[in-house]
Amino acid sequence: MTDATATAPPSTAVTNDVRVRFCPSPTGNPHVGLVRTALFNWAFARHHGGTLVFRIEDTDAARDTEESYEQLLDAMRWLGLDWDEGPAAFDAASGGPGGTARAAGPGGGPHGPYRQSQRTEIYADVAARLQEHGFAYPCYCTAEELEVRREAARKAGRPSGYDGKCRDLSEEQIAAYEAEGRTHIVRFRMPDEPITFTDLVRGDLTFAPENVTDYGIVRANGSPLYTLVNPVDDALMEITHVLRGEDLLSSTPRQIALYRALAQLGVGSGTTPVFGHLPYVMGEGNKKLSKRDPQASLNLYRERGFLPQGLLNYLALLGWSIAEDRDIFSLDEMIASFDIADVNANPARFDLKKCEAINATHLRELPPADFVSACEPWLRAPYAPWRPEAFDQAAFEELAPLAQTRLTVLSDITANVDFLFLDEPVEDEASWTKAMKPGAEDVLRTARTKLADADWKAEALKEAVLAAGEEHGLKLGKAQAPVRVAVTGRTVGLPLFESLELLGRDRTLARVDAALAKLGTA
Repeated sequence: MTDATATAPPSTAVTNDVRVRFCPSPTGNPHVGLVRTALFNWAFARHHGGTLVFRIEDTDAARDTEESYEQLLDAMRWLGLDWDEGPAAFDAASGGPGGTARAAGPGGGPHGPYRQSQRTEIYADVAARLQEHGFAYPCYCTAEELEVRREAARKAGRPSGYDGKCRDLSEEQIAAYEAEGRTHIVRFRMPDEPITFTDLVRGDLTFAPENVTDYGIVRANGSPLYTLVNPVDDALMEITHVLRGEDLLSSTPRQIALYRALAQLGVGSGTTPVFGHLPYVMGEGNKKLSKRDPQASLNLYRERGFLPQGLLNYLALLGWSIAEDRDIFSLDEMIASFDIADVNANPARFDLKKCEAINATHLRELPPADFVSACEPWLRAPYAPWRPEAFDQAAFEELAPLAQTRLTVLSDITANVDFLFLDEPVEDEASWTKAMKPGAEDVLRTARTKLADADWKAEALKEAVLAAGEEHGLKLGKAQAPVRVAVTGRTVGLPLFESLELLGRDRTLARVDAALAKLGTA
């Protein structure tokens, strides 16, 4: 950090009523870094018996979309991260592990509305009061003029922030600019002394005034900027703690100065929130995970069939741990243990393989009926390749316990059970080439004879294939490979003999015959 000094993080005993906020912008699809921020705020609020405010920061008309807004609400509901105040009520029935519904009614709480696009009159009033009392001023500098002066400052080795040219304009100077037809933005007047605050993750931080210069709070067209609306909403919604990403750390001294000005104007509770800046989430190549990275999209994990509790368990580990030797835990356990003081300030690397492994563990821990229910979307169109009428719920439920111990994500279920519901097995050339090597036809023919005479139970079917292998000097693993590919189309899958038992004698033998015919004509 080039513009601040820091010490170790302090103790984080919380004695006041906790109010935190999750305030995304509705631009694009939600990403996992955003979800991690929501999770930490949610866990912090629940741990302290506090309030989570879900606020939509939609003042950027050029980028914000209603579709993205709906996706944000849907994502929070799917994850089960229930909120207490927000733009719409949390619906526990929509899925996710977060417990009971908490938000009430279309207003979502006493401090609404919770979409900034519906609060513009509030921001206009506050901006006018800030100017009236000398905390802000009009700036008539053009973008070209600013860039010329910044470049000169850079060449001279000086900080290249705003140089304060319009800080103390006289009425005559303002009139002259207006006569030229110039437009103006509104800038906040930063104090001339250092800004010091205690970060719950990073300790005491001090920012020198030359590194935190006056900044814009209202655009030339009169619309408010994030730099204004975010602190104003925090003040009016009585936010006590702000937990957000490290990328926003440099803006914190600006916000603190604005909170103090708002307190003098009597806007909100008059207190400045306590900040905690969460570590970066890093992707491939040790670069910050961005929205453009494929593995950053929350939709990817939903489409692949991650469980909300599995994904959230892993995201919690990106900067925090419940214990040094423990990676698997429930959200209830996280709530009980979560302490912001335990969050590590160092960047956390997103490891997809570890995320998958944690999700697989949560899949195995599901009650059987819940597992069957969770698989349901991947057993019908557009995921299921079989005819809808070919699906047999009872047969699937019998097979489900075998699949549950082997899946990484729910979408894996389709390829694991398709042999049971397709008219013919899938054609996987790589599996066929691997299993149907020279000699496989003889093994398969012997196995076919012994299977035809076997009692159609898994153990007897295993003994039949084992005996076929012994006749050809093969162990069970080698002997069953051509049988598996002939029947299921793949070299890997659920336990073979239990699968054959469910598939039935006639269908199994017909598939073996088809494979033999294909080998005979090869």
